[in-house]
Amino acid sequence: MTRTPLIAGNWKMHKTIAEAEAFIQALLPRVAAARSDVAICPPFTALGAMVDSARGSGVHVYAQNVHEAGSGAFTGEVSPPMLVELDVHGAIVGHSERRQLFGETDRALQAKVPALLDAGLVPILCVGETEEEREAEQTQRKLRQQVREALAKVDDARLADVVIAYEPIWAIGTGKVATPEQAQDAIAFVRALVNDRSRAAGDAVRVLYGGSVKPDNAAELLALPDVDGALVGGASLDAESFAAIVAAA
Repeated sequence: MTRTPLIAGNWKMHKTIAEAEAFIQALLPRVAAARSDVAICPPFTALGAMVDSARGSGVHVYAQNVHEAGSGAFTGEVSPPMLVELDVHGAIVGHSERRQLFGETDRALQAKVPALLDAGLVPILCVGETEEEREAEQTQRKLRQQVREALAKVDDARLADVVIAYEPIWAIGTGKVATPEQAQDAIAFVRALVNDRSRAAGDAVRVLYGGSVKPDNAAELLALPDVDGALVGGASLDAESFAAIVAAA
């Protein structure tokens, strides 16, 4: 089955609005002919500006997090309807930094993923193991737990609307990259977990690789049979390097 690749740039806590505007103006002409889907994930402060600047192009804008409730006494949080109002396309959920630094749990993701889908937004669900878990041969156990828990309340008919990003935690921001064999094995396993729920969804769901993706390794990773794109960190902060990764797709 043909799945359109998605190259998404997670800016994390980088770029003021002015810096983001300079970036998007440099990026748009470089990806105008892209045959993949392209997305940027700016900080909340730059979401509205990036939606406006990217409007009419092929670049979508995603948030880096979301709360599952539509409104309420949740200081510092942002709801799905708030993102919809901005014309944001979706949101990253479950990134390892959110899990490790801010205590995000699989149980919270059980609510966040359906809340995004119900609002018409695309979730990018991040999963991945630590270096200790990989060395202990616990990668599949960890992925099984994360995928099954986060998708537990998603109807089978909506599973393919979720994007899953496999990001080995030991490769995020470290310069280490999973070997092609490691990436393919893990991502094929993630797809098999979705297949257990629905064969059609397993064939259609897009599974991305993330973890020190750069222009010089992107082509090899993106050529793997089960890899449907990349969630890019540091290399997405420079328009030229990010565009080179898009071109590799």
